Amino acid sequence: QVQLVESGGGLVQAGGSLRLSCAFSGKIFSIRSTDWYRQAPGKERELVATITRGDSTTYADFVKGRFTISRDNANNTVFLQMNSLKPEDTAVYYCYAVLQESHLTGNRAYWGQGTQVTVSS
Repeated sequence: QVQLVESGGGLVQAGGSLRLSCAFSGKIFSIRSTDWYRQAPGKERELVATITRGDSTTYADFVKGRFTISRDNANNTVFLQMNSLKPEDTAVYYCYAVLQESHLTGNRAYWGQGTQVTVSS
């Protein structure tokens, strides 16, 4: 059973930095893409950043220049480096991946359980 486990959230002052990690476990043949989403209280979940199998990255306008998504293939981990944090970045951050468990299966989507990021002013 594939699992995605986020870590690295916490409380930080405005202007500070945090590095989130999304660790993959279980049987994985190929990861097509991995996203970071976030959801603030009372708001819809929104896409923050994406990294594809070919290491192509995209970012939401509201984090461009501040956040960086990257991955460590050897350790099946995806990171989100968050700099210059603002109070409006406060949210639960979720990892989302589309992957194949084997060459015989199609792509399936998986969510992590989320990690809380709180930015104080």
